[in-house]
Amino acid sequence: MAETIEFKATARPRAGKGAARQARREGNVPAVIYGSGEPPETIAINGNDLWKQYIKGHFTSTVIKITVDSKEILVIPRDVQVDPVKDHPIHVDFLRIAKDGIIRVAVPVHFTNHALSPGLKRGGVLNIVRHEIEVFCPYDRIPAQFEVNLDGFDIGRSIHISSIAMPEGVSPVIQDRDFTVATVAGAKKEDESASATEGAPAADAKAAAGGKAPAAGGKAAPAAAKAPAAKK
Repeated sequence: MAETIEFKATARPRAGKGAARQARREGNVPAVIYGSGEPPETIAINGNDLWKQYIKGHFTSTVIKITVDSKEILVIPRDVQVDPVKDHPIHVDFLRIAKDGIIRVAVPVHFTNHALSPGLKRGGVLNIVRHEIEVFCPYDRIPAQFEVNLDGFDIGRSIHISSIAMPEGVSPVIQDRDFTVATVAGAKKEDESASATEGAPAADAKAAAGGKAPAAGGKAAPAAAKAPAAKK
């Protein structure tokens, strides 16, 4: 079951850049709660509390219970603006969780048993097409990650979404095709390209010499004697 964290927030009566700057001066992070057919709510959350949760990772796939004036709201972060210098959140958009509890979230993909893949053993490369998979799922059953077992995968094999086990109630957002998650591709033929490069100077030298090989001992063959001039 997904972890649910809690934030206490205060309502911000005013929106706009001026109100947001005022909230930051007071050590808070301005935020907006929207969705579920209700009007947006502008709030402010303690900056330290938000930062502690943000640096743990997977913030945008974490369910949060926000208490505003004794009212509890279940939300999930949808967008986080980060200071480009200090790298800490400066604004957050939260999406209300609907009554049916179904949310759309991106779940990371984790690959295991690389050493048991014949293709990777032979020098192949794991080409990851999707590092995350977007799914619909209940808010209290967000998968931490999807695991892909590479045991037995040879060069040329592909991992499709149909081969990834989904927990009950979880389904991929893309359902009209069996899309590719990763492939095991062959390594580049560097030896062949190197041989072609090494053979190029010899071919050029032969062409310059008119196709004739040098004489034995490494010396060039003597030029033909010039015929004597006719006597007058």
